[in-house]
This record gives sequence, C-alpha cells and structure tokens, in this order.
Amino acid sequence: MNFTHTRQFRALILVLLLQAGAYYAVAFRDERTPPSNPLSTFPPIIDSWRMTKDAPIEKEVQDILKADDILSREYVNTSRGMPAYLFIAYFKTQRYGQAPHSPKNCLPGAGFEPVEDSTLPIQVADWPAPIVVNKFVTARGYEKSVTLYWYQSHNRVIASEYWAKFWLVADAVRYRRSDTSLVKVVVPVANNDIPSATAAGVEFAQSLFPSLLTHLPR
Repeated sequence: MNFTHTRQFRALILVLLLQAGAYYAVAFRDERTPPSNPLSTFPPIIDSWRMTKDAPIEKEVQDILKADDILSREYVNTSRGMPAYLFIAYFKTQRYGQAPHSPKNCLPGAGFEPVEDSTLPIQVADWPAPIVVNKFVTARGYEKSVTLYWYQSHNRVIASEYWAKFWLVADAVRYRRSDTSLVKVVVPVANNDIPSATAAGVEFAQSLFPSLLTHLPR
C-alpha cells in the first residue's frame, strides 16, 4: 500500500499544516504570554496523596523537550500505599518549534509496548463537565503501567493531539497565545490488575486538578 494514500499520512499532513498556520499566525505579531505560578510550588500533599520524591529530568531530555517549566514527582496514596508519578511540562510559546511530545511516541521509544489506547472521561472539581483524557496502557516484559494524559490550556482540556493543534492555530489567531501544558499521570500495575491502577490514576487526577487550575494559565 502506498503510504501517501493512508489515513496516517493525511493526518501527518494536517498536523504539519496546523503547525505552519500557528507559526505564521504569531510570527509577525507580539505574542501574549500569560503569567503562571512556578511548578516547583505545586503542593507536596494533595488530599490523600503525599509527595515522596522529586524525579529530576536529565539535561539531555530537557534539551529535547524544550519546556519552559517541568515538574516530575512521585506521590504515594497514604491510605493504600499505591504510587503515582506526575509529570507536567509547561510551554510559554510554541512559536519556535517547542511543543509537547506525545507519550504515545515517547513510551514505545523507551521500550514499552502499547496494550490499550483509549480515552476516559473524569469528573473533576471546578470544571463544568467531565474532562476527557487519554488512557494508554503499556507493557515492558512483566512490567505494566497505566498512563493518563491530556493537554491543558486556555480553559480547555484536550485529549486529541490533532484537536490540540487545531486550537493552537485558533488561539494564536484570536488571542496571540500559543502556550500549553502536557499533564501526565503514570500508575504502575500491580498483580496485573489494570482496573485498580486505572482507578488510582483517576483518583489522583481528580485530586490534583484544582491545583492545576491555580498553576497553569487559563
């Protein structure tokens, strides 16, 4: 089959066109960069979740990500003892090629094979409707994990990479803004119990969401 006739190729072309549109939408205009709180001030205790350690990102990885602010931490549920890893990458602008890297590309590159790729609605506080996030289950040998992730900016929570690019162009034209954030929650799967790991990830996402609203621009 000719690759140029596949749906993946058409999707790739669409993403490239949207990225080009976003660049030209702000390239010759002053961009508005809203204020944000440093992610280092993100609370170490969130409901029943307590931070156990920071997980610094290596400089080589930071150079690839090109994020303006990064948070990488491990939290543990004090009542159940279940760990969860929180990663947030904030980008003030996507004007010069900076953009979130999809976990769907990064995790397989680290040796994790995809087991499930779906979306999941989550009811959260201080939001008018359930947010829809990506649920990505991966395996490396006997090791499995559940990853919940989404893109957050301009009073939006977006699961789809393609819709994130669409709104990037729209907001660059209307508001002269291209800032965005990637939020990722990873929960290891114990005893091959994916539903329990998913439930823990959902609970953690619900607990941390109000703090996201105070740290990320709206």
